[in-house]
Amino acid sequence: MIIVIVEQTLALVGVTLVAALVSKLTRLNLALACVLCGFTTGQLIGFIGFDTGIRADSLRDLVFFVILPVLVFEAAWHLNVPLLRRWLGPILLLSTVGMLISAVITGGLVFVGINHPSFPWVAALLTGAILAATDPASVIAQLRQAKAPEDLATLFEGESLFNDATAVVLFSLVLTMALTPTVMHGNGLGLFTVVFLGGCCLGLLAGLGASIVLLLLGKPTHTTIVLLFTAFGSFFLAEHVLNVSGIMAVVVAAIVVRGFLKEVSDSVAQGLTHTWDWSSELLNSVLFVIMGLTITTGMFKSHWLAMLIAIGAALLARLIAIGFCGGVTNLVGRSIPLRWQGVLVWGGLRGVIALALALALPVELDYWYTVQSMVFGVVLFSLLVQGTTSTALIRRWAPEQRSQPRVEPASKPA
Repeated sequence: MIIVIVEQTLALVGVTLVAALVSKLTRLNLALACVLCGFTTGQLIGFIGFDTGIRADSLRDLVFFVILPVLVFEAAWHLNVPLLRRWLGPILLLSTVGMLISAVITGGLVFVGINHPSFPWVAALLTGAILAATDPASVIAQLRQAKAPEDLATLFEGESLFNDATAVVLFSLVLTMALTPTVMHGNGLGLFTVVFLGGCCLGLLAGLGASIVLLLLGKPTHTTIVLLFTAFGSFFLAEHVLNVSGIMAVVVAAIVVRGFLKEVSDSVAQGLTHTWDWSSELLNSVLFVIMGLTITTGMFKSHWLAMLIAIGAALLARLIAIGFCGGVTNLVGRSIPLRWQGVLVWGGLRGVIALALALALPVELDYWYTVQSMVFGVVLFSLLVQGTTSTALIRRWAPEQRSQPRVEPASKPA
């Protein structure tokens, strides 16, 4: 068993390195290069009859308990906390009400568009929940390269993190309904709130506990070990033991520990940013390689229309959700400029979290392959179209942030 795990790990990392070389030589987006290299590898090993051992029903634990904790912790680690506080109201509105609007509208449009007895309403809502999760990592990089306002990048990052948490909670609730349709479920909103806030409370405790341990140890090497343990441990405890939001637990724990390290000593946090950067890039790339391995040509032949329906539904739902939340914030609270709303709509790419949830779909659901195909179609559209055109939109609607000239104090009279 250990040998099989080592073989699969080496194979995935090897394909990831090839994808990195392809991205370097062709200037292709790394995520897209990983998908292409994964797809090519899948076709080659299928041709020679080699069995990778990767199965759709064995990916959930890998994705949820190994890949997601690192990706979520890394994203939360880089958050600008002062700006997060400034935009917390709009971020929470976008990631809760906006996410629910996006999920329901996407599900409704997909249900009407598919219009098939084998694709029930719960399958459409499951699709909507998955596609409500955004991952604008590449857009954030473009924002920083274009020197766009830092507030806009914080809006993207904050909404994505909290949005991912709420989308995963909604996905879990809908998945439970799909797997046990004969069971009467209680108050969905109450359960949603308990799961979300339970994850926040656990993350606060985990962050405080990690901070105390770091204060006692005080060495950079120990800091890396403690934070890795905190990321994996809080996620595992939340999802597997307490049944609360693992993503929220990791997000809150990361913010608490980051604030503690800034207050205590920068030397304790030496090398941490580099550690999270390389580990996040590796696991992010591995996930897209797995997507490429999972894609087949038959998926596009049999589900091309469903993919187009999902792409249109996801874009329209995102437009309505951002427009509604933007209108609310303009009436009460900190307003979001209309042009920023346009960047948020087009820059709301579907990526890692949507991909992870699609790969985690149980194969006992009759429609799992249809849902996965639609999600893959939307993710590819995000990479090929939205990701490549966002830079021009950012430069037009979120121009370079110019620093204010320094005003020298007037000299006192002699």
